[in-house]
Amino acid sequence: MINRERLLGNFLGYVRTDSESGIEGAMTKLLAEQLRALGCEVKTDRAGQKTGSDGGNVYAFFKGTLPGAPLIYSMHMDTVIPGRGVKPSVRSGVISTDGSTVLGGDDKSGIAAVIEALTTVREKKIPCHDAEVLITIGEEQGMLGAKAFDFSTVKGREAVVLDGAGPVGTIVPSGPGQMTLTAAVIGRAAHAGLAPEKGISSIQAAARGVAAMNLLRIDDETTCNIGTFRTEGPTNIVPSRTDIVAEIRSRSPQKLQAQAEHMRACLQKACDDAGAKLECTLETKYVSFSCPEDHPLMKRLTAAVKAIGRDVTVIPGGGGSDANIMALYGIMPVVICTGMCDVHTTRETLPVRELEDSARLVLQLLTD
Repeated sequence: MINRERLLGNFLGYVRTDSESGIEGAMTKLLAEQLRALGCEVKTDRAGQKTGSDGGNVYAFFKGTLPGAPLIYSMHMDTVIPGRGVKPSVRSGVISTDGSTVLGGDDKSGIAAVIEALTTVREKKIPCHDAEVLITIGEEQGMLGAKAFDFSTVKGREAVVLDGAGPVGTIVPSGPGQMTLTAAVIGRAAHAGLAPEKGISSIQAAARGVAAMNLLRIDDETTCNIGTFRTEGPTNIVPSRTDIVAEIRSRSPQKLQAQAEHMRACLQKACDDAGAKLECTLETKYVSFSCPEDHPLMKRLTAAVKAIGRDVTVIPGGGGSDANIMALYGIMPVVICTGMCDVHTTRETLPVRELEDSARLVLQLLTD
């Protein structure tokens, strides 16, 4: 029942509409208009004023005829850089670009799937459940749109987040929380040639602290990485300040906290040994989420995937998404994959069959 040409046309139109994080205004307007045309009750918010965007989150309620609580369908409209002037093409059943930009299947593939499923339901007058659609801005910058959204306006308590890379049928029922460590190691400046012993090298202290850390893959639930280690100054002065920024992720809240404290403790000991001072903060960016295998949402998703003839694959998540923010508000989220490949690169592609099956999966969830 999915209209392949309409679905593909919508997707190509979306990716041609510039919407790098911060410039989502055109997509906000386009999506609001399309959802209103489908008979949805549509609201756009002022999240852009808080996030520095010219757009806003789009929320829509689609009234169905079948009983039951509405399921939330969540996607984001922003793309990473370079995402302006996308020139998509379709060759041998695969959508790609000319190689100068990302495609934007992350996450416009999910948007196209939901719009097509709702259009099919309305066009064919198919009985369906109530549906809530939430399309956010600023997801690629740290789920900024979701963080600014008023979730008290949402009726549903379960959400399908169409924002996973990989084949349709892949279900991601869990995702890690993330903390950021921001540290400054404060030493003492001195002339490096005349009196280096009067100085305390912030670089040396910081390096010893980092060398003592357990980093990268900690276990099957936990990772951490240092992204910034920075000191700038002339070679003839013992450096007095070194800045470090790191992230820690874990699907276990206890492991997340323990790894963050381990890293801070390593820096503190190195500073104490060197006579340096440590300024360090730990900030929780988002919490983990986990949907049990026997949860009704997992059972419903599994049945829907099988109903469209795809294999079910369940994998744990390793990145953040709007699902993590929903979990903060008592909503049970699950991420599903939409077939996108090599996201966040100019090699990004999307097979047309995966786009079609994403729409078929949403249609199945709407009507089962």
